[in-house]
Amino acid sequence: MSVYKVIELVGTSKESWEDAARVAIETAGESLRDLRVAEITKLDIRLDDGEIVEYRARVLISFKFEGIAE
Repeated sequence: MSVYKVIELVGTSKESWEDAARVAIETAGESLRDLRVAEITKLDIRLDDGEIVEYRARVLISFKFEGIAE
């Protein structure tokens, strides 16, 4: 049996939503172990004077929960 923790992150990119999601997942992987599932829950863009300046991807990421060492 296993337990997984889920966190929500927002990745950003000037290029695309795919890059924004990748940034969130890769950044999470730098400090979390055993990533299991990533779910894109929301995509949006930031505008400046009507021009797209940033793509944003809200991502739920699950990883195996190892508990607190005692």
